[in-house]
Amino acid sequence: MASIEKDAKGYRVRFIDHNGTRKTIRVSGLNKGNSEKVARHVQELVVWRKSGLTLDSLTAGWLSKAGDEMHAKLSNAGLIEKRVSQTLGEFIADYIESADVAPGTKMNFRTVERNLVDYFGADKPMRSVTAADAKAFRQWLQDNEEQAENTMRRRCGRARQFFAAAIKSKLIDENPFVGMSVTVNGSTDKERFITEAESQKILKACPDLQWRLIFSLCRYGGLRCPSEVLSLTWENVLWDSSRIIVTSPKTRRYKGHEQRVLPMLPELASVLNEAYEAAFDRLEDSSAVVSGPVVTRYRDATQNLRTTFEKIVIRAGLVPWQKPFQNLRSTRETELMEIYPSHFVVSWIGHSEKVARKHYLQTPDAHFEKATIPSTIQMVASDDAEIANIPRETVAIQVANTPHETVQNGPKPKRKKPGKHCISSLSRASQLPR
Repeated sequence: MASIEKDAKGYRVRFIDHNGTRKTIRVSGLNKGNSEKVARHVQELVVWRKSGLTLDSLTAGWLSKAGDEMHAKLSNAGLIEKRVSQTLGEFIADYIESADVAPGTKMNFRTVERNLVDYFGADKPMRSVTAADAKAFRQWLQDNEEQAENTMRRRCGRARQFFAAAIKSKLIDENPFVGMSVTVNGSTDKERFITEAESQKILKACPDLQWRLIFSLCRYGGLRCPSEVLSLTWENVLWDSSRIIVTSPKTRRYKGHEQRVLPMLPELASVLNEAYEAAFDRLEDSSAVVSGPVVTRYRDATQNLRTTFEKIVIRAGLVPWQKPFQNLRSTRETELMEIYPSHFVVSWIGHSEKVARKHYLQTPDAHFEKATIPSTIQMVASDDAEIANIPRETVAIQVANTPHETVQNGPKPKRKKPGKHCISSLSRASQLPR
């Protein structure tokens, strides 16, 4: 049994460790009662090391709160593992470097890393960050960075993720960001529904085929930009079945969500046909098959496409909106929800119905306007006058005129199969992948 003794320097704990060796731990500065408590915990550690059973909860709690000096004495005595002390800057940099996430996510990690280092300093020990420090950091984001509520929540959530990883690495015992509100709430102030008439103006303002592809994949395919747009290859464009396999770097870490299947909606088929023919014409060997990325100009997923896109929007005579690519994706999902069952649509777009309703689905102004008209046959996402000259086969027009309609009216569009003389007509948009 562990016992205490007193000498000129104070109390010390004497015990026989799990290997049968006599050892002593000095606990100078503690009175007799507290020294006896330490002796009882030491004895529990000896039993734990000898038996391999679960450590007593009281001793485990005491150990997690023990200061570095006491922790070092216990580890020097061979009762516990040595506590690793690592600085905030060093740990977070290593964590981000080794993280298996999409390039865009890694960029967001580095933004939070910069915030934490700016506030705490790179040399601050991870273990020394307290809950009060975390709360002060959040206030600093608001006062110095002037960030919106959702932005602060997201950044504090990523900070919590860093500290959770430090717990797994046994560098710290508690996460200072636990209990802080980090859930991002849905926000309508940045929503923008891009009508079909506006979309046609933007397409005409695009400087080349590459930008028509990027815009169409976002606006009519609902792809995430830039990650999913730049990941799309010609091998994933299935002409014969009128489907597109979308690879999703953002969700690949979730089993079963590495990719999804999207129907080749009419608006997409047209521009993809044009791009394939252009790529085929560039081949030196006429018997070769077009392969590789669909969008060839921008191959770095960290490249800023937003600046160029905003210039295109201005050239189209429109005012740029916030969250440009997400609102294109949101507009497409809102349109598709009007004519297809929601569980089909979310599988095409690549998220849950809960996420769709919280962050993506919009209520266009045109719906309010048309709801006041006595006849409800034409419930609309765009004004009839705006869409008079737009091809009738587009899904956006189906939404504008008859949201209950699930198949296209009239003959199916015929297009040449890329690289050959002809292909079968496009499948109806309502024929869903199973």
